[in-house]
Amino acid sequence: MRLVVARCQVDYAGRLTAHLPMATRVLMIKADGSVLVHSDGGSYKPLNWMSPPCTLREGTTDDGVVEWTVTNAKSEDTLRILIEEVLHESSHELGVDPGLQKDGVEKHLQELLAEHPASLDPGLKLVRREYPTAIGPVDLMCRDADGRSVAVEIKRRGEIDGVEQLTRYLELLNRDPLLSPVRGIFAAQEIKPQARVLATDRGIACAVVDYDALRGLDDPSHRLF
Repeated sequence: MRLVVARCQVDYAGRLTAHLPMATRVLMIKADGSVLVHSDGGSYKPLNWMSPPCTLREGTTDDGVVEWTVTNAKSEDTLRILIEEVLHESSHELGVDPGLQKDGVEKHLQELLAEHPASLDPGLKLVRREYPTAIGPVDLMCRDADGRSVAVEIKRRGEIDGVEQLTRYLELLNRDPLLSPVRGIFAAQEIKPQARVLATDRGIACAVVDYDALRGLDDPSHRLF
């Protein structure tokens, strides 16, 4: 990534036109070719930018002013940057980013639901987390108020493949006479309509998980109803 702090003027031409008069700004050129123009405000959003694939050409005007011309390979849009003075310039190799680690992913949901299994079904009690099967572990193995086995599969977003996964677990678990009959609960922060229909058809209960409430962050005073 290349960072340039400079007094510059920026003009965008294409599907629309936009003009930024001369001022001190941060110019960011990323490894993917994108060029972004930032001010010292406005949070994360750039004042103007050109998305890849694009090409940056550096030159000078007839008056000797440094000129950057950024053109998009798929359109006729052009970002023209006139640089009056460079205050700072540096380049940094950031490497491959591991990605955003979101709060509330399946591991955290599993930990919280293991502590509060009754939030899924009244009377539900935890037997074991990561209960082993021949095709992988079930997130939670529980027993309900009547002492029957309940397998819980937990997803952040509940989709059809999650229901299919739980169906395979239930098929194997129900072969064990010490566990059978085993019913299933498909738990997620959000369950897609198609996944809910499939789960219902297979006799699997669905539970939408309120992550904030589980963490004790749900403030009733902030509710409308």
